[in-house]
Amino acid sequence: MSSPDIFYVEDDEDFAFIMEHAVKEVKDDLSVKIIGNGKDALELLRLLTEAKAKPKLILLDLNLPGLSGLDLVKRIREIAFLKYVPVVFFSTSDNPKDVKASLEFGANAFLSKPSGYNNLVTCVESLYNFWFTQNLNIN
Repeated sequence: MSSPDIFYVEDDEDFAFIMEHAVKEVKDDLSVKIIGNGKDALELLRLLTEAKAKPKLILLDLNLPGLSGLDLVKRIREIAFLKYVPVVFFSTSDNPKDVKASLEFGANAFLSKPSGYNNLVTCVESLYNFWFTQNLNIN
């Protein structure tokens, strides 16, 4: 089992579809796996862990069915194999309490989803440039 470059947990199917296209526009050979709820995401991450395959970046929506984004990041941080994989919340929320909670639960960053496709592409390009080319990590 191979791991995607980006593991994205998003329950809004329309936004997930648009995001997939934005990622491909930024870098065509980036692989993206999109899961629609927190419970299924955790199960797939456990299967990837068993296969010793880890994504390079995990993006999470805050409000997810099955298991919330906050609960999911907490569980991800409990999996030793995934402990240092960057986790970024990507949410419509801009509430400071949500940002604080996400960081306290173990996220590396919190981004508000931009409006408009061109702004999304710019945001994904920034994510790619930082997490895939500039950030030094131990993975």
